[in-house]
Amino acid sequence: MKHLKYSLSLIVFLALALVVIGCAKPPEAEKSAAKTAMDAAVSAGAGKYATADFDAAKKLWDAAETKMTEKEYKEAKQVYIDAKAAFEKAAGTAEAGKKALTDEANAAVASLEEGWTNLEGASQKVAKNMKDKKEMWDADVKAFAEGLKAMKDMIATDPSGAKAKGGELRVIIDKWDATFKELAAAPVKPVAVKKAKKKR
Repeated sequence: MKHLKYSLSLIVFLALALVVIGCAKPPEAEKSAAKTAMDAAVSAGAGKYATADFDAAKKLWDAAETKMTEKEYKEAKQVYIDAKAAFEKAAGTAEAGKKALTDEANAAVASLEEGWTNLEGASQKVAKNMKDKKEMWDADVKAFAEGLKAMKDMIATDPSGAKAKGGELRVIIDKWDATFKELAAAPVKPVAVKKAKKKR
């Protein structure tokens, strides 16, 4: 009888141990760390400047969330750890990508300013032939100046948008460069000289 009680107690203890082991706790600390890393990556602009890395990290996050729903906590814990590392990588890549775009945008500003200076010189050479285009030129001079200022203001916060703005300004330069070359190649109309009447 004593032996039976001992065996029964051992079976109950083992059953409880299995239940406790089987009911692992959700990995809340790992989830929180991964969420913090994801927020930092979003703030760094990873969705814009490190799209591939950010998308890969987001897939890991989604997989971890699925594991949590299925109560596969051990697997979820590892996937959250992987997601955290992936989000941190995406944030680092975003910073590097943003810096590269900032450098490109700054170089584009310098190139645009040089191109515009050359264009203004060309406009003076063909000023006499520009009568019907003068109004359009004046409008584009104003638009270019405003666009260049906006581009410079954008570089620090949105280098990608600044680069796109630079593309729009380059179109204006190219358009007028072609126009001025055309006007320079056009023959100058000869000035009509009145013939003096010969005296008889």
